[in-house]
Amino acid sequence: MLSVFICEDNLKQREDLEDTIQKYILIEELAMEVALSTANPEDILTHLKANSHITGLYFLDIDLQHDMNGITLASKIRELDATGKIVFVTTHGELAFLTFTHKIEALDYIIKTNEFEDREEKVRQCLQIAHERYIRDKKVEAKYYKVKINGKIHIIPFHEIMFFETSAARHTLILHLENGRLQYRGTMKEVENYSSEFVRVHHSVVANVQNIKLIDRKNMMLEMRNGETCSASMRGLKALDKRISLKGKGMENA
Repeated sequence: MLSVFICEDNLKQREDLEDTIQKYILIEELAMEVALSTANPEDILTHLKANSHITGLYFLDIDLQHDMNGITLASKIRELDATGKIVFVTTHGELAFLTFTHKIEALDYIIKTNEFEDREEKVRQCLQIAHERYIRDKKVEAKYYKVKINGKIHIIPFHEIMFFETSAARHTLILHLENGRLQYRGTMKEVENYSSEFVRVHHSVVANVQNIKLIDRKNMMLEMRNGETCSASMRGLKALDKRISLKGKGMENA
């Protein structure tokens, strides 16, 4: 679901914007929700840091009567949500060039001085465009796994992923690829929820069903397509059997 964020210091304008968005989402039955509406830009950053897999649509005022303005907020959002869509709603039309200077790539720039009906229509258009792009992107992302390492986002095709395992370091995972490994910050819960192809086969292992070559029930382990092996548990094998039966996928057993 696409999460909508509003950051506007004027209470009346914030409530009007939220009302327009809520009504359009309801009427058009869009896969969207207003996740946060606030005057404080720090609230949005805190929310994103606590929910690392969010894809958002952000309606931001530029002059927020805060140490952080909307342009700076947008730059920080870009670091946490690289594919998020940003819309500036402001009286400062002359500052539009700053979005290019900071490489923010705004979806739109809505001027508050325009007629209310015109602003509403622009907001609705932004919602529709963002929703269409979100649905399109999700279809593409379904075949890729995104992981952030040292501030850079790596986009990895599913067919290259063998399995994930926990590292000795807290909240750190090791991603086993067809040819190599990556270590990054993450949790098993996030991996499990990312795709139905990823199954928790052991308390410390999530395997990619697509790439399991052999299920060794005697030794409680799996052999992957690239020859690597990983541990499995009774509970994990039951979950794997259920997933395999649902997908009708056959594989070698030992």
